[in-house]
Amino acid sequence: MRKRILVTGGAGFIGSHLCERLLNEGHEVLCLDNFFTGSKKNIVHLMDNPYFELIRHDITQPFYAEVEEIYNLACPASPVHYQYNPIKTIKTSVMGAIHMLGLAKRIKAKILQASTSEVYGDPTIHPQTEDYWGNVNPIGKRSCYDEGKRCAESLFVNYNLQNGVNIRIARIFNTFGPRMSLHDGRVISNFVVQALQGQPITIFGEGKQTRSFQYVDDLVEGLIQLMQSGVTNTQPINIGNPGEFTMLELAGKIIEMTGSSSELSFHPLPENDPVQRQPDITLAREILGWEPLVDLNKGLEKTIEYFKKELNL
Repeated sequence: MRKRILVTGGAGFIGSHLCERLLNEGHEVLCLDNFFTGSKKNIVHLMDNPYFELIRHDITQPFYAEVEEIYNLACPASPVHYQYNPIKTIKTSVMGAIHMLGLAKRIKAKILQASTSEVYGDPTIHPQTEDYWGNVNPIGKRSCYDEGKRCAESLFVNYNLQNGVNIRIARIFNTFGPRMSLHDGRVISNFVVQALQGQPITIFGEGKQTRSFQYVDDLVEGLIQLMQSGVTNTQPINIGNPGEFTMLELAGKIIEMTGSSSELSFHPLPENDPVQRQPDITLAREILGWEPLVDLNKGLEKTIEYFKKELNL
């Protein structure tokens, strides 16, 4: 059955993949974006679809539409972008959540919050489970994003408890794939672009900090399964790939796969940069029957090909 679905941040890296998947499943999609980090080129191939509608709008302002489901993805997600205008970042997370939850309440729509592994901060437990409260610096450089997303989770939970809004909360771990911005500051895009251009690979600290990387198709599948699930409580769900790699391992892998002559360039570790990041996805497996299917090598192959085209190589 065709549903009418709103995707905020729909012209972004993840949002555009979600819009495309929902259209392919036969739904009508309203893509909302203010194009701060989103790009029209991410969704231009969807514009001829009669069931796709693009709306330029900033969710820090109220919005009204009749839809059945809302995926709230709008927010700059890389440190370069969310630290560029930290007040705007907080407003997008907090006021955006209030406006979208208010809309969901009025029109009785299901709503999913794209939260983040950053709610765990620099974790003191490993891997991170959903019942961990996190270790976040509330006044650090990253706090505009971390605390904005934490507050948004609180808003979602309380709109459910007080007003019965049908909510979902996905805690998204590092995601990569085609349509990442060339200059978004995330580690995989940084490494791939530097390697393809023969530039030094930027390593922060000693490069021993770890991350877990999921391919964007796996994430989109997880988000859709979470929205479609019978989850009726306020339980956040980790959506990520448990495969854990140090930055040195990742850099070595990308240099090898690109055939690059790039060397490593070491720099001081940024403030509050997490030392370890790995999701425990037990709940996603048990509740959704979801787990990632694309391994790092396969995902990197597709991502490298995308960046080669972007760089005209």
